[in-house]
Amino acid sequence: MSGWQALPDDLPPEVRHFVEQLRQLKDNTGLSLVALGARTAYSKSSWHRYLNATQPPPRQAVAALCRIAGLDTTDAERFGVRWELAVEAWPRQATEPARAAQGDKGEESERYEDDPTLPWWDEPPKERASGMNRLLLTAALLLVLVLLLGVAGAVASG
Repeated sequence: MSGWQALPDDLPPEVRHFVEQLRQLKDNTGLSLVALGARTAYSKSSWHRYLNATQPPPRQAVAALCRIAGLDTTDAERFGVRWELAVEAWPRQATEPARAAQGDKGEESERYEDDPTLPWWDEPPKERASGMNRLLLTAALLLVLVLLLGVAGAVASG
């Protein structure tokens, strides 16, 4: 890991261990950050933040790296456990002022506002449900419109 910048001294041990393991896994792939970004849904700059401990990676990014590195299911699950421990211990001081300014929206909501790299399918269920309701309503209205146009066309043609 000599090519990596030094991790901050004040990182919790769970975070340090996780990032070191993540770096080693990335190095084992032989891919550059650009190539890793091209093979995953996460950019080179996102991987740079994740691998230098400036931002916790989303679970899907870790899963993608495990898949690319060819880890078996058991080892990938171990990485998932390391990720959970690291995310729980990840330093939050950079986001605390923003959270205080936003007011109390709940822990689940804050997690998604603080991590714009989380994909839409990993939204909190409450937010996902409201978006799904709008989609269903729009689909139902379009169906009614198509049916009305069909009936009007049938009436007009005799």
